[in-house]
Amino acid sequence: MTGLRELEETIRQELGVRLFTVLAWIPERRALRRVHSSHPESYPVGGEKTVEVAEGWLARCIEAEQPYLGPDRAAVREIFADHELIESLGCGSIINVPVLDGGEVLGVLNILDAEGAYDEQSVAAARTLAPLAVPALRGGAR
Repeated sequence: MTGLRELEETIRQELGVRLFTVLAWIPERRALRRVHSSHPESYPVGGEKTVEVAEGWLARCIEAEQPYLGPDRAAVREIFADHELIESLGCGSIINVPVLDGGEVLGVLNILDAEGAYDEQSVAAARTLAPLAVPALRGGAR
């Protein structure tokens, strides 16, 4: 999807990333639909997540509109049911950043890399990049 590939490259340059996906929020179903993936063979576009993430994660990222930092494998395992696949791709840390527009949650950026790769400064940088996904999420990716 145009725009999200460019965002992926920007994140790769500024933060480093092994796995990058963008999920569109579908509030009426409380579901997240994948609209971009750096690894479509493992995480295909169109895939949906509903119960695969912990309820606390939804409360934080979607309802409270706050990013989530999972700095190590233990944090990833605690939140994500697909942690084995995540680890098989060499990922052990994650940043999830809600994409907001006018007070509305449009989706979430999922930025993953090796264990210990991210910290609070990484989260701050990711938050500044999240608005770059708004046009793609508004433009029919949902």
